Amino acid sequence: MPTCPHTAHISAAHGVPPALDACTSAPPSVGRTLSFTLALALSVLAGCSTTPTSAPVSSLPQTAPQTPDRDYFALDNSAQTQELVLYALGLLDTGYRFGGRNPDAGLDCSGMVSYIVEQISGRKLPHNAASIADRTRPIDPSELQPGDLVFFNTQKKRHSHMGIYIGDGKFVHAPSSRGVVRVERLDNRYFAPRIDGARSLLESS
Repeated sequence: MPTCPHTAHISAAHGVPPALDACTSAPPSVGRTLSFTLALALSVLAGCSTTPTSAPVSSLPQTAPQTPDRDYFALDNSAQTQELVLYALGLLDTGYRFGGRNPDAGLDCSGMVSYIVEQISGRKLPHNAASIADRTRPIDPSELQPGDLVFFNTQKKRHSHMGIYIGDGKFVHAPSSRGVVRVERLDNRYFAPRIDGARSLLESS
């Protein structure tokens, strides 16, 4: 006997005997039984196969709380980043000292940055370039603005040196070579290939 593919699927999915398939010829004596069984099967199928356009509120999965942006260190306003630049320029020719964190004793690269930030904001950053990089908001080096921080890989490890960007492709840093705080260009043949990050000291706008 010919079987309707659609109702064959109904029969298989819902346990309707193939003999009661709607496309199968049946004796008149079973007509009423066939009609009732088919109607029941179709009603069950309708309930299982319809996908609601939206679930009831009570059955929706609970949405995980939104994770806030990481709590990066940030200055209060852009005026403080301008102060950062002016303060850095005021430290030019200050002597270098490994581990130094004040101008009288000498400064190293991270000591210079943490010292200036503390002077203008009263808050402290770590005295370590990699730790400062971890605490401050990453930006693309192409987005550098005066008062941002720029990092270099100078010891075959990330963020091993740093400086303060002052604009016009230049930065102030405290290098161990030649022993004083000075201005350098980012396109310097030594520093350009060693740039490995930039950070902003302002919150994301």
